[in-house]
Amino acid sequence: MDTATHIAMGVSLTAIATQDPSMSESFAATATTLIVGSLIPDSDTVMKLKDNATYIANHRGITHSIPFTILWPILIALFIFVIFKHVDVTHIWLWAQLAVFLHVFVDIFNSYGTQALRPITNKWIQLSVINTFDPIIFTILCLGIVLWLIGLHPFVVFFPIIGILFIYYIIRFRMQAMIKKQALRSIQQEHNPVKVFVAPTMKFMEWRIAIQTDDYDYVGRSYGRNIVFSDKTKRETLPSSDFMQYVKDDKNIKTFLNFSSIYRWQATEKANGATEIRLIDLRYLKNGHYSFVAIANLTQDKEIDHSYIGWVFSEEKLQKKLYAN
Repeated sequence: MDTATHIAMGVSLTAIATQDPSMSESFAATATTLIVGSLIPDSDTVMKLKDNATYIANHRGITHSIPFTILWPILIALFIFVIFKHVDVTHIWLWAQLAVFLHVFVDIFNSYGTQALRPITNKWIQLSVINTFDPIIFTILCLGIVLWLIGLHPFVVFFPIIGILFIYYIIRFRMQAMIKKQALRSIQQEHNPVKVFVAPTMKFMEWRIAIQTDDYDYVGRSYGRNIVFSDKTKRETLPSSDFMQYVKDDKNIKTFLNFSSIYRWQATEKANGATEIRLIDLRYLKNGHYSFVAIANLTQDKEIDHSYIGWVFSEEKLQKKLYAN
């Protein structure tokens, strides 16, 4: 989820935690515990200061893993104990554990996903039923916070909200299944589907769709039950070993291949004899442009002149960033 929603979750948990007698003595300690706990797994965002490849390879990775889901609450409890002194460390730790767990848990429902099961497996868990920012979830949480602030009992406000959100998630899973079935039905007579991706947008009835078949890639959107494929491209295998042996160890290419769950590639010869290898994530098509790509530019001598990975929303900006690197 986005930062604003995680903060709203932290404030909501703070409201509920005020009813714990061991937490009610210091509202500041309670709020700090729950809000920090709701945000701390995303502390890996600082990796973006280094470069995109490092950020993409690690964001929602180890900081959302099993060991860190256990470690973060311990660190928060120690911090709260040092700052606020007279607090019940056990209850602080338990509430911090709940906040951290919920952060990691809700993130698996996005398209980006997390490596929540590390070190058991490094696989990205991407259930893709809730957009990174879901306006309905955010609005419901904010409404609950307002009702609590004007004096309603937190149990009266937030327990029904938990039930509403549970039902909302079930609805999103059913919608995803229905759209996937509809999308497959629309192409199944012509091709054999190999991989299917269906993910939400900020609009409740609009979903992103990407389907790879034996022969073609189909990319489009659903509007209710109406499926519109805006891009159909002949599918090709990965570049030959002649190309891949030169780019496979580039950190931007390696990061893309590890992160992206459905993609295609292009090899374009340049006027100067260089070759551009472009890997295109099919999940992010908007206004005719694929915004998440990885690019490696090979010179005539098969050396990587420059490479790039990241989100860019126009070809012009992409080329500027590419050569800036």
